[in-house]
Amino acid sequence: MKPPATEPTSLYAPCPCRLLEVHELTPQEKLFRLQLLDGSELNHQPGQFIKLSIPGLTEAPLSLASSPSRKGSFDLGVRKVGTLTSALHELEPGATLGVRGPFGRPFQLTALIGRQLLLIAGGCGLAPLRSLIQYCQDHQSDFSSVHILYGARSPQDLMFKEDLNAWQISDRFSCRYTVDRTPAESCYDGETGLITRLLPEIRIDAANCCAVVVGPPPMYRPIISELRRLGLTRPQQIMLSLERQMRCGVGKCGHCTIEHLYCCCDGPIFWLEEIEQLRGAL
Repeated sequence: MKPPATEPTSLYAPCPCRLLEVHELTPQEKLFRLQLLDGSELNHQPGQFIKLSIPGLTEAPLSLASSPSRKGSFDLGVRKVGTLTSALHELEPGATLGVRGPFGRPFQLTALIGRQLLLIAGGCGLAPLRSLIQYCQDHQSDFSSVHILYGARSPQDLMFKEDLNAWQISDRFSCRYTVDRTPAESCYDGETGLITRLLPEIRIDAANCCAVVVGPPPMYRPIISELRRLGLTRPQQIMLSLERQMRCGVGKCGHCTIEHLYCCCDGPIFWLEEIEQLRGAL
């Protein structure tokens, strides 16, 4: 008889990793580049998350901000919001941390191949979406075209500015970003207004387009409404990432349930038709 399959130890016991680099993204967010101490790859997929722990403190779920096609390390884009993330923001390169995972349902890459992609991020949602954008950079022939739209609250809240500039000048991508408001003293001369104002100006083949949306929940319904006006009305044309209190990561504690679904296992990536009618999903 074939022995039962065993789950990877990394789902339950943290694997040690080393902090390689720290870069400031905004006054509230930093990028952390890490490497597993044993030299192995994390073997994640775009859209998945990990549970990061600091010795002596708790652990927290964090989205991966780099593609698995970028070997040797992995990135996290982390906002300073709680005990663990505050402590993480104080660490210097060389620190040792713990990682469990990767967890969750990733972006459905097989469903995206050959299609036009409309990648939409709001706020720190650009961090998990960056994993998919990098994957598209490294597999350009797999996708018909890639359009990136990004919205932030203000110029100082724009994340991954160097990446945004690189995507804007790329001959394979189109990239536009906007901010909700511009302080009077700011020298920002880019676009201002809600991200929804950018959508009507996008030229796509609606029949062959798939939209991926990652951001704060209040932006989802207005974005979905605009996408449907563009003609994205069929099943498996709109993909969303949902955030919940994902504590265990393996569907045991129940903190991340959305009716019958576990966000940590059935998500965090969902097709719109899977969740639109579930209470509290959007």
